[in-house]
Amino acid sequence: MRDGLSVSFFIKRPHSELRTGLMHSLEAYRRAMGPAALKSYADMEGEWQRLDEEGWEHTRRELLHPRCANVQLVGISHGEELYHFEYQGRPLDEPSPHTHPDEASFVSYWLPSEILEERGPQWVRELMLELAAPLPFNSGNGGLSLNSALDLVGVRRAVRKYCFRYPGMDVPDPGITAMSIGTRVRGPSWLTFLGQPVLGELGGVSGLRSRLHTPGTTVQELEGDRAVVTLGAWPEAGDTEQGQDLPAYRELARVLEPWTLLGGENILNDPEETRRWERRFLD
Repeated sequence: MRDGLSVSFFIKRPHSELRTGLMHSLEAYRRAMGPAALKSYADMEGEWQRLDEEGWEHTRRELLHPRCANVQLVGISHGEELYHFEYQGRPLDEPSPHTHPDEASFVSYWLPSEILEERGPQWVRELMLELAAPLPFNSGNGGLSLNSALDLVGVRRAVRKYCFRYPGMDVPDPGITAMSIGTRVRGPSWLTFLGQPVLGELGGVSGLRSRLHTPGTTVQELEGDRAVVTLGAWPEAGDTEQGQDLPAYRELARVLEPWTLLGGENILNDPEETRRWERRFLD
C-alpha cells in the first residue's frame, strides 16, 4: 500500500460501445506518464508478463475484442506499484443469469502522488479530464487514494489504520464497486465526475451549482451532458485528529446522498466498518 492518486470511471454500457474511446483514454495516460511507465500485463492465468512490443499487441487485441475485455497493466519501481491501469468491459447488452442488473463496466488509473509536486494540481486535473473525455461515464472519482491490492493478506488491516483518519484518501476497489453501482455514484472526491441520469436529476449543471456554496468548489460542464465537480485547487487528505473534516466534501456528500452507492463495497472486510467508512462525510 502507498499513498497516491487514482481516477476511476463507471459506465453502464457494454464493452462493444466503449472500445474506441477506451483506447484514446489509455493512450492519453501513456503519453502523460511516459511509454515506459507501464511494464507488465496480466495474462489469462493471472501471471505477469513483460509489456514489450508483443505484450502491447496482445493488450490491444484484448481491449478491441468485440464482446468483452479484462485487462490489467502495472508499472513497478523500487518495489512499489506506481502506475496501474485496469479495465473490465462487460457484455451488458447480452442478458445472462450471471449478470447483476446493476453491473457496470469500469476503467481505473493510478498515478504516483509525487506528480502533484512535480507538475502541480492543475496538470493532474487536466490529465484526469483528458482521460475522462472519450468515456461515456455515468460517474467517476479522482483524487488522493490509498493504492493497494486489497485482496492481499494484511492489506485491509493496513488500510484501516489510515482510512478513517484521512477521509479524503479514497480506497479504490473498482472491480467490486462495478458489480453493483449501476448508474449511481460513490460519493465525493477531489474530482467527482457526474453523468446521466444523476446529473439530470440534480437539475443539470445549474441545479448542481445552486446547491454547492463552499468557497473553492467549482462545477464545470463537460460535453455529452456530463460535469465535473472540483473541490478546491489541491486535493486534500483531511485529518480527523486535527479537526480537518473537509467541509466541501461533506457538502457534496449530502447533495449526492440519494444517489450514492452504500453497502456495495467491502473495503474493510467488515460490513459495519465499511458502511462507517462509506458514510464518513455524512455522519
